[in-house]
Amino acid sequence: MTKKQLAKEIIQKLKEEYPNASCSLEYDKAWKLLVSVRLAAQCTDARVNVVVEKLYEKFPDIDALAKAEVSEIEEIVRPCGLGNSKARDISACMKMLRDEYQGHVPDDFDKLLKLPGVGRKSANLIMGDVFGKPAIVTDTHCIRLVNRMGLVDGIKEPAKVEKELWKIIPGEEGSDFCHRLVWHGRDICTARTKPHCDRCCISDLCKKTGVE
Repeated sequence: MTKKQLAKEIIQKLKEEYPNASCSLEYDKAWKLLVSVRLAAQCTDARVNVVVEKLYEKFPDIDALAKAEVSEIEEIVRPCGLGNSKARDISACMKMLRDEYQGHVPDDFDKLLKLPGVGRKSANLIMGDVFGKPAIVTDTHCIRLVNRMGLVDGIKEPAKVEKELWKIIPGEEGSDFCHRLVWHGRDICTARTKPHCDRCCISDLCKKTGVE
């Protein structure tokens, strides 16, 4: 079986297992997802969802966040860790959206990458979830699982994993596939314990069934 064939079968089984998988960061506007994904670095999505509620109570839109002092933002986002750097990035990002994009998040991958605090993972998340465009989000779950499954071979660098997955994952499937990997990685193919292969929907396909 080729990797492309393996990917097709894995995608189908994960679709059946997690038909409603979606981003666990809560947002109703594109700029809010930008804020949340920056805060989610080394922090749980659940905590981010709580913290941003307080942030938006005080700063309800792009203009308000752009005008806010970095110290004011940091005071609120500190529970997410790395408060100062995250606050600085959020402030600079909102200023750029206000000043260069008329308060709109660009739907161009390269323009997204120019926003402060936005890397390939964040840009792909925005492209897929907000704009419905082909995207592959190589977060820690994705990297761990695609290596275990045998879709990539011993590659840990996010950009390199992304490059390999583009070769075998249909563009229109990428975003949902990565969300399903997150759900599967949290529940079954876990990082801190031995994978629960006895409950895994792709155990018959996985290259590393039973291996941590």
